[in-house]
Amino acid sequence: MAFWLARTRNGQHSDYIQRFDPRFWTVNFPRPMMASVVSTAPDALRVDCEFVKAGDLAGLIWDSEDTLDHPLLAYDTRRDYARCTLSFRWRSGNVLALDVEHGPTLTIEGRDASGTPRSWYVRLWNYAVGSPSDAVVTLPFSELQSGFTLPGEAVWPSDIDRMFISLVPPGYEEGNETPLANRVVGWAEVSDLRCEGEGAMLPIGDVLLPEHGEGMCTAYDDSFNQTPARLLRVIEGLGCRGKIVHYVGMSHYYRLWLYGSDFHAAYNGDLCQPAIAWHSAYFEAAVALGFAPVVSLSYELLLQNCPVWFRQRDRFGNDSQTGWSPPSALLSPTSGQVNTFLQNVATNFVALLEAAGGEPLFQIGEPWWWVAPETGAPCLYDSTARAYFGDSLRWISDMREPLPSGGTQMLDMAGTALAASTMALADAVRSAAQGEAQIHLLAFTPTILDPAMPELHRACLPSEWAWPTFDRLQLEDYDWLVEGRDAARRAGYAFVDQKLGYPAEATEYLSGFVLDPADAEEFWPRIDEGLDEARERGVAQRYVWALPQVNRDGYTRLPPGDDTMNAFDDVPYPLALGRDAAASPEFSTSVAVTASGYEHRNALWSDARMRYDVGPGIRSEKELGSLVAFFRARFGPARGFRLRDPFDFSSGGMTGSPSPGDQLLGAGDGVASRFQLSKSYGEQRRTITRPDIASIRVAVDGAETTDWSYEEGGWIVFNTAPAEGTSVTAGFHFDVPVRFAEDRLDISGVSFAAGEAPSVPLIEIREAP
Repeated sequence: MAFWLARTRNGQHSDYIQRFDPRFWTVNFPRPMMASVVSTAPDALRVDCEFVKAGDLAGLIWDSEDTLDHPLLAYDTRRDYARCTLSFRWRSGNVLALDVEHGPTLTIEGRDASGTPRSWYVRLWNYAVGSPSDAVVTLPFSELQSGFTLPGEAVWPSDIDRMFISLVPPGYEEGNETPLANRVVGWAEVSDLRCEGEGAMLPIGDVLLPEHGEGMCTAYDDSFNQTPARLLRVIEGLGCRGKIVHYVGMSHYYRLWLYGSDFHAAYNGDLCQPAIAWHSAYFEAAVALGFAPVVSLSYELLLQNCPVWFRQRDRFGNDSQTGWSPPSALLSPTSGQVNTFLQNVATNFVALLEAAGGEPLFQIGEPWWWVAPETGAPCLYDSTARAYFGDSLRWISDMREPLPSGGTQMLDMAGTALAASTMALADAVRSAAQGEAQIHLLAFTPTILDPAMPELHRACLPSEWAWPTFDRLQLEDYDWLVEGRDAARRAGYAFVDQKLGYPAEATEYLSGFVLDPADAEEFWPRIDEGLDEARERGVAQRYVWALPQVNRDGYTRLPPGDDTMNAFDDVPYPLALGRDAAASPEFSTSVAVTASGYEHRNALWSDARMRYDVGPGIRSEKELGSLVAFFRARFGPARGFRLRDPFDFSSGGMTGSPSPGDQLLGAGDGVASRFQLSKSYGEQRRTITRPDIASIRVAVDGAETTDWSYEEGGWIVFNTAPAEGTSVTAGFHFDVPVRFAEDRLDISGVSFAAGEAPSVPLIEIREAP
């Protein structure tokens, strides 16, 4: 299916929003505190905070430039706020009030009249009418002055990058990292929000693509700072419908407990108030729009908040530490405390989902035993795991090396423990749900089926997961996908199908993602092809992972279009061609002649395009009747078909028998498994998209092989990628994709009876391989 990386809005539909629209405010803060913002009405928003240190500060932010939304749905950048007035009602609780030192202050960041970067601090109390915790604030930007008291320094309103309102806990001390004796749950509400005067309205993208059948993935760790309404507006605008896989993350949802000098995720699975407020709003809005959110929970926590006794460890006592920054840790499925924590978190989130009117859809996200990528060390040796293995414990230092005696049995036991943990988690959700829960299990094949670790699947893809243990099996393989490791991907699907046996209607696929924006142009086409391929394999539901990268790179999945203009009937031309038929290769060349007679020539095509006249091959009225019927069936030039060129149809010379070494398709690199059929004419290379499949013969380094399959478009797809440095060759017969060149077929009965051949021009179709 077609897609587009939309970098800017250029003529697409747009609308207007009021500047300072509640949906487009964000929050930011230093960890370990937590805050969230939700829009509660067209003119209102609410911020919820949990402060854990005396120096915690949250900012409620308005950005002049929209860097978060998809380019087709973003609001325009306007940095000039002169002659513009913002007014709102401010209410708050358990945060410093408007009238005290360090109370809510509007920090404005921009440049002064000379272009010098500046910040101004506008005390909201100076522009408020009412009480310190319930007041109407009016901010005329052309008259604003900074400072604790008025008069103060005038604010230059014509070049502002962003502004934010600060919220701090009672007893706030700037820079104080001392933990509070008790966490403070504070809030602030902005209502009756209005912007008036010059520039009060902002242009905004307003596309609404038709449904294309693919779902979206979101993650709270990536979107905690935005309003739920903002995210859902983009998802709906980009044509996604149905399920949304929402990963609750590994760092922002849980309530923090002080343990010594560290902050731990609450062992009982309590959620923090900002996460509760955000997810309640998210689920309610999603359900109202017709979406079906899937709560996704993984066996992963931010390392700095993960109790040491929750963590998987390798044989040397090293944590299961991921490469994210900051790092996360994997949780041990043999730990009773871990299982209790995960079950409570899951049931808390599903309760929020059902309270919002949603179906109890739950995903167990990538549960596995961690293997350190650098060393290959499996993290099977935390204290609870060692106790579980007992006499079966074996010391494995590197999964890439031969296993010790009894190692496979220990890995099977590890898989059984992982299966028991995940099934208990699923049962907890099913028992707590008011409706019938649907449980999804997500597996990441590039890790658990890494060819360098052939036995890891025993621990990380246990046979106990076989159908119908879970309602849906979801796979993602984005490492292999974006690296072009198609052979590994196909082998992974086959292995999982053989081991777990989920029917196609119970499988789902996550395609993506692009971590580095520099890779966007290379990786997004592969991600889009992955969605198409999954659809062709019969996978019931496909998703794009994930929304932040979609927005950043402007990935736009277009709806299915009308393919009739490129229609092709895979049938041969019905009449035999003799030597009387004409074949003409043509190029397109621009020739510019200078005043002095010299020529500048530019070849516009890299390969010739064939033209044919097959009329001279028609010998009888019966053949003429066949031609007319075939022409009408193709709607003239509307539909293409196959033509066997009588002068050039073989890889072996022009008309010889094919052999596997005829044509060089490329060199193996140990990764690539797809090679395009082609034929060389000296320096010219012709792409072959319509081979005679039965005639194809393939060789690797001169040795003929059958370890391949054919893919539409002239692709040879190896089951195992050819080794680095090997030569890949093939031999084949082929047809030329052509169409009738004219909308009409001129035939005169008198001239045909007199022996004059009709003219039946055909033209080669350029096909994308």
